[in-house]
Amino acid sequence: MSAEGPAFAPVLALRGITKRFGALTANDAVDLTLHGGEIVALLGENGAGKTTLMNILLGHYLADQGEVSVASPEGELRPLPQGSPLAALNAGIGMVHQHFTLAENLTGFENIVLGLEPLFGLARGRRAMRRTVEALMARTGLVVRLDLRVAELGVGERQRIEILKALSRRTRILVLDEPTAVLTPQEAEGLFAALRALAAEGLGIVFISHKLDEVLALSQRLVVLRAGRKVADRPTVGADRALIAQLMVGEEVEVERPAPAQPGPAALELQRVSAGSGRTRLIEATLILRQGEIVGIAGVSGNGQSSLAGLVAGLLGPDSGIMTVLGRQGGASPAERRRDGVGRLAEDRHRDGMVGDMTVAENLVIERRGERPFSHLGLLRPKAIRAAAQDAIASYDIRCPGPDAPLRLLSGGNIQKLLLARALAGAPRLILANQPTRGLDIGATVSVHRRLREAAEAGAAVLLISEDLDELFALSHRIAVIHGGRLTPTADADRLSAAEIGLAMAGEAFSAFGAAA
Repeated sequence: MSAEGPAFAPVLALRGITKRFGALTANDAVDLTLHGGEIVALLGENGAGKTTLMNILLGHYLADQGEVSVASPEGELRPLPQGSPLAALNAGIGMVHQHFTLAENLTGFENIVLGLEPLFGLARGRRAMRRTVEALMARTGLVVRLDLRVAELGVGERQRIEILKALSRRTRILVLDEPTAVLTPQEAEGLFAALRALAAEGLGIVFISHKLDEVLALSQRLVVLRAGRKVADRPTVGADRALIAQLMVGEEVEVERPAPAQPGPAALELQRVSAGSGRTRLIEATLILRQGEIVGIAGVSGNGQSSLAGLVAGLLGPDSGIMTVLGRQGGASPAERRRDGVGRLAEDRHRDGMVGDMTVAENLVIERRGERPFSHLGLLRPKAIRAAAQDAIASYDIRCPGPDAPLRLLSGGNIQKLLLARALAGAPRLILANQPTRGLDIGATVSVHRRLREAAEAGAAVLLISEDLDELFALSHRIAVIHGGRLTPTADADRLSAAEIGLAMAGEAFSAFGAAA
């Protein structure tokens, strides 16, 4: 498709989509049109209504008002039955979610054709499907090793399997939710090349991302939601990061750089430490992190980051080597780590960081419930808990119905702000920030980054584990790369390039860090 306009007829039209959840209006009369061959970036803050809109398109939600129309094989836009995922699938709508939905014990080929196998003539049918999948890989450039189990594949190949799985169902409209969240820069560029080729053949693509450089590089049109309403629908040509951020947030967003570090005593020391098991094992890692500095750990998910985080949080103990955390040598329990002065932001906020059915207030103090002023003689003090929650809600701009609301009702960005408030409570001396802004919009990201910088400037040591290179450069004083469980020495962030880090993340070159991983 050219920059001047779409080369194909419309394949999708959403008209006047409105969806309410009680008093909250998630979508307010939203219109969106997608042409074949067009790549549209759907943008907005966390809680702006993007997910709700896509859930209506996919048949998971019923709109209170409005209509979804999809092009028929003849090219005529026809209303799509709402509330039917099967109808959406049959209409050629596919989605690749941010978190992979693959069966790791099956091969790549088995995942792609899962649910498509014929009941009769199974062997002949599988041979035909195999030829179809191989032809699809050749046409799109999305090449994967079909006969290996998914558990043996890297994240880049898993991402390609997800897209091939969607395309094998004759998809004409493809929705991609944060498709590069776990990819190296080189893998992301390969994915973009494949998506451009697919769009050239007439596929309509809706691309949801918070990485504004990628939005500018890939999309032809920007659709921005704010507080449930569409506030912008314009060509990508002529836009820049500052303009997009302003459209999303409603005001100019100032992006800061970290102040020069003022390193103090060592808060974390690893000397040839090994821990964990399997593919995520940490192998003979050596690292020193001092108070007053931010050290970033770059790497593709599943290369040992979880074991490193587990050591710092007290969820794992070292199998070998010497580890010292805030003066305590060896392993410790999570409660002991917290008492020693370690604050933790978990990698997976939904699985490890929160209890969705507990209230906002309860989640804020769950790690400190045995401390004063939240308990006395073993009994919780609800008034003190509620007062602390109200202070955190105001201080961290946590947008929620109130301290007594179930946490599951909050958007991802507001949950993350709550978890940050909990991690920073009591001025910890060592902060584990594991994927602190994954899936967050630019406004929430700037807020989280500011808090982490302020903590470091106040003397805390921050261990930042992230797959987002922009985040690593925005926050880190020093950066190391983890690959295959092995950690490189650190290098000054100002001396590194994204290409050097990306190659090291892929296990290809480590010269910038002074040693092989």
